[in-house]
Amino acid sequence: MKLISWNVNGLRACMQKGFMDFWKEADADIFCLQETKLQEGQLTLELPGYEQYWNYAEKKGYSGTALFTKETPLAVTYGMGIEEHDREGRLITAEYQDFYVVTVYTPNSQRELTRLSYRMQWEADFLRYLKGLEQKKPVIFCGDLNVAHREIDLKNPKTNRGNAGFTDEERSCFDSLLGNGFVDTFRYFYPDAAGMYSWWSYMYQARAKNAGWRIDYFLVSEALRDRLADAKIHMEVFGSDHCPVELDMA
Repeated sequence: MKLISWNVNGLRACMQKGFMDFWKEADADIFCLQETKLQEGQLTLELPGYEQYWNYAEKKGYSGTALFTKETPLAVTYGMGIEEHDREGRLITAEYQDFYVVTVYTPNSQRELTRLSYRMQWEADFLRYLKGLEQKKPVIFCGDLNVAHREIDLKNPKTNRGNAGFTDEERSCFDSLLGNGFVDTFRYFYPDAAGMYSWWSYMYQARAKNAGWRIDYFLVSEALRDRLADAKIHMEVFGSDHCPVELDMA
């Protein structure tokens, strides 16, 4: 089984930059998007063989997630049931026979960390939500988590220490995910792989210099560890300031 996650930073723009080429090449069983930046009715995607699920933000041109799947889920829910968090279209959960799949776009702490306190509340509530799902069956969750976990996960850790996406608070929340039994699938296979990033600023020729951050992830419940086959970061794929990430499972 192949799963793909991609922060497309505006799906309509990404469609003009090769989205469908990668879509066809990937042939994923489940394809998750973040930051679609759409309202309902603004885009009609023809994806034969897939069911489509969309969660739109109330604010136009902002946030948003989508999940496309070959297999019909048992159930699909939107958000985590907390109004404060659910206005921005950041979460879709699809239930399958053996697990849940969650696509998530974690709030950015913003410049000057203006949204860090909100981000911390989101992190606590999201972890609680995941553990609630786990009481029924294992969880696969993916998306833009807006944090580089370790120094190896970004090009310039020293100069970015304390900036949004690399604060001690955000990194400790990622520690909490691991401490609560979730596996960072890329690091499971490639614990020491350096220079592997999923996001690059549009400024300063960052992508050309590979001055990036690894902030897009697949994490799974410990119970699924034995089914992990491989994890990939498709740094060769353009179309967004993020590249797609992949999880392969037996």
